[in-house]
Amino acid sequence: MNYKRDRISIFVDGNNMFYAQQKNGWFFDPRRVLDYFTEDPKVSLVNAFWYTGLKDSQDQRGFRDALISLGYTVRTKILKEYYDDASGRYSQKANLDIEIVVDMFNTCEQYDQVILFSGDGDFERAIELLRSKNTQITVVSTEGMIARELRNATDRYIDLNDIRDRIEKYDY
Repeated sequence: MNYKRDRISIFVDGNNMFYAQQKNGWFFDPRRVLDYFTEDPKVSLVNAFWYTGLKDSQDQRGFRDALISLGYTVRTKILKEYYDDASGRYSQKANLDIEIVVDMFNTCEQYDQVILFSGDGDFERAIELLRSKNTQITVVSTEGMIARELRNATDRYIDLNDIRDRIEKYDY
């Protein structure tokens, strides 16, 4: 049997997904995510990227090592501290949107389909450009945390809660 395999790449906006999972009250298992999106024998995983902000170079070391052993390429950035005049509080942020978009376009010849785990509307333009190259885009996020622009730009939207039974992390 000779059929064309659908080549997919997965991009996980780790910080965005941390808050989405916190909001939902459950966490997904990075291994089960890979299994879920590659269970169809016509699908072949080309790349899986995970992006996350770190407090310091040792932060999340065990988690990052586990992701790498599962086959993820892990991209990190040290968190920056910002002062918010409105709230009078400091907050920390590591924006990895540029790294995600650069990796999407740097590897776009390798895949036919993108699975983007993020609700960030900043990805709207990148998604539109990828779709113009006949790339199928699936965005995975959760209600109340996905920007309308992003949801409108994508081919398919999956709510995390709709696939919870397939990707949830269990404490064994």
